[in-house]
Amino acid sequence: MKIPQVGMLAEGKFKKLINFFYLFFFGGIGLFIVYLLAVNFNLFWLFGKMASVDDLDNPKSEIATEVISSDGKVLGKFFYENRSPADWEELSPYLIDALIATEDVRFTKHGGIDARAMIRVLTGVLTLNHKGGGSTITQQLAKNLFRLRMDESYQGILYNVPVLRTLIIKTKEWITCVKLEKRYTKKEIMKMYLDTIEFSSGAHGIKSATKTYFQKSPSELTVNEAALLIGMIQNPSRFNPKFRPQYAKPRRNVVLAQMVKYGKLAKDDFDQLKEEDIVLDYSPDSHNNGPAPYFRQFLKDWAKKEIQKYGYKPEDLYTKGFKIYTTIDSRMQAYAEEAMEEHMAKQQKIFDEHWKGRNPWVQRRNAESSSGYVEIPGFIETVAKRTQIYRDLKKKYGKDEKKIFAEMDKPVDMTVFTWEGEKDTTMSHMDSIRYYKRFLNMGMMAMDPRNGNIKAWVGGINFKHFKYDHVEQSKRQPGSTFKPFVYVTAIDNGFSTCEEVVDEPITFGAEDGLVGKTYTPKNSDGKYSYRSLTLRRALGESINSVSARLIKQFKPSNVIQMAKQLGIKSELANSPSLCLGVSEVTLFEMLGGYSVFANGGKYTEPLFVSRIEDKHGELIREYLPDQKEVLSAESAYKMIHLMKGSTMPGGTSAGLGRYGVLGGNEVAGKTGTTSNYSDGWFMGLTSNLVAGVWSGASERSIHFRSIYHGQGARMALPAWGLFMQKVYADKDLEFGKSSFDIPSGVRVSGDCIFSPGETFRRPSDSTNIATPGRVKADDDEEML
Repeated sequence: MKIPQVGMLAEGKFKKLINFFYLFFFGGIGLFIVYLLAVNFNLFWLFGKMASVDDLDNPKSEIATEVISSDGKVLGKFFYENRSPADWEELSPYLIDALIATEDVRFTKHGGIDARAMIRVLTGVLTLNHKGGGSTITQQLAKNLFRLRMDESYQGILYNVPVLRTLIIKTKEWITCVKLEKRYTKKEIMKMYLDTIEFSSGAHGIKSATKTYFQKSPSELTVNEAALLIGMIQNPSRFNPKFRPQYAKPRRNVVLAQMVKYGKLAKDDFDQLKEEDIVLDYSPDSHNNGPAPYFRQFLKDWAKKEIQKYGYKPEDLYTKGFKIYTTIDSRMQAYAEEAMEEHMAKQQKIFDEHWKGRNPWVQRRNAESSSGYVEIPGFIETVAKRTQIYRDLKKKYGKDEKKIFAEMDKPVDMTVFTWEGEKDTTMSHMDSIRYYKRFLNMGMMAMDPRNGNIKAWVGGINFKHFKYDHVEQSKRQPGSTFKPFVYVTAIDNGFSTCEEVVDEPITFGAEDGLVGKTYTPKNSDGKYSYRSLTLRRALGESINSVSARLIKQFKPSNVIQMAKQLGIKSELANSPSLCLGVSEVTLFEMLGGYSVFANGGKYTEPLFVSRIEDKHGELIREYLPDQKEVLSAESAYKMIHLMKGSTMPGGTSAGLGRYGVLGGNEVAGKTGTTSNYSDGWFMGLTSNLVAGVWSGASERSIHFRSIYHGQGARMALPAWGLFMQKVYADKDLEFGKSSFDIPSGVRVSGDCIFSPGETFRRPSDSTNIATPGRVKADDDEEML
């Protein structure tokens, strides 16, 4: 037998070692590939599902729905997570530089997984000198988008094994990273990452964060602001600049130092910037603040129903990123809110002084009494029983009201509304009811009569503390603002604008459908002048007896039919008292009805949304004006002419002259005041804008005690004047001063207006109503 030499033995062992190494290396790689495939395809449901191609193309992050004004401003959002995606062009270069320098300096050089960073992490762990993480921006994006660590749908059977769980999660992140890098550009990945970050204070994504902390868009950020936000990524709560500036500033400076280190910022600039204090314009998005909150609440309820017509669920409004383009003009909305605040702050002072030392919830008592009113017994207790706190305590104490009210009388800390701003105080729930019931409130709406576009919507004085909307939700008696519907019924049935009617008592009885009683409406001052008045003068001075005369002749049923024709949808009383506006309506309805007069007899359904798009900008639906002719152009213009009389000397709207809105402008208007002065109204019309105002307290039993303070000309008209004053001062708006178009063939003669072919013979006895009609022209007739 041949004995092998020592060298040959060594050579044989070396080859075996090499072969073993190759087998181990390539076998390991093969096993690793098998493992990756098993994880990727969730073999035997051991690993949990992976993000699919559809998931990668349509990441499931929740996106807020944006409410956008007609002039392109975001009025507000509907969201669970306040996130609005930013476009790459919106991102400040400072943001990009700060992000890369701080989070992933090799971002542009790796394919989603940074091998060098992973080796550094592994070395740090082995040497117990761990510094810095190995996650790339792409890995963090995968984690944020698909919630691989938390979402149960991504968890498999092996997730219950602690060490394997971590390995599987990391593996999924690596696989997802590679897929993301293949499907998206570096810019898209960076933008998507910034959109997924939670920045504390309810801000999700960089666009929401810049608005929350600085009231800016991402493109407007300074170096320090960009560094501050990027610094928050590590720990948003700890580095929140509003609540922990002592931590946020050093963290910001760390980001600035990283920018210097990697050549994104000059050292001299750093030395200056690091000393600057944090300056915020902090205003987190909330349903309680921002422009048009009452409108947004109305829109939210409407949109939930509307999107269901196109296959969506109501909750999708908060997550699918719709863009709802409204007709509201952000500038006009601001002017309306400013006018409301200016007027109502003054009104509240007058009201408080008016009731100084007394409670304003009263009822009328015998006219002989010195005050005419007495406080309503148990009023606050009755109101308290309608509150949620009372209902909650009732579950606890049952019928024991003594204990319930004892709890409600206990002082607690609370924040209350004042016209000087919110105030922290201590008061009981009962005292807070007493406090809030003293406030007067207001509703205002403005719309373009030509197309129905609603331009401003103010539902109350403060949405956070007074949720009830006085534009579309609240129904109140319109008082004399309902009279134009009575007048137009008469005019459309042939009554001449040249006719004169006597201001005298008009009594309704059995012949008018009243059983066992009579009814004689009184004028606001309780007196009758027995003057002969044209319709223009009578409406301008708001003489109740003339409205009574007209409704007696033309019947309440016909007035109801006309009001419905002009867009009033609320139930109206078939009663003679309808002539004084006793049936409750909404401001929303009234604007639609009055717009018919300004739009030449065409009714346009008030329009508040122009279109809805999905998150990709694809049109879901476009909304166009819905118009129909409900009145002749001649009758519509006659009503405009009559209501212009209210702005003349002696008219109820003459006070508009104080606001500079009458000069070089044609304004038609009507004030309204209800019994006990519970409601003050003003409806004002121009050729291109119709606006209405209601003012009063939440309860009809709370009001002024005299017509001097309680009339619509004082409670509502000033807000209209202030609003229009601001609108006319803004030359960028299309709603300038203007005149009404006179229909073809119509002739104006003083208080009279003649339609083509219309004639009128004045009766010899002007105290009686002449029979209207078209008669042959005579020497004593006026005729076109």
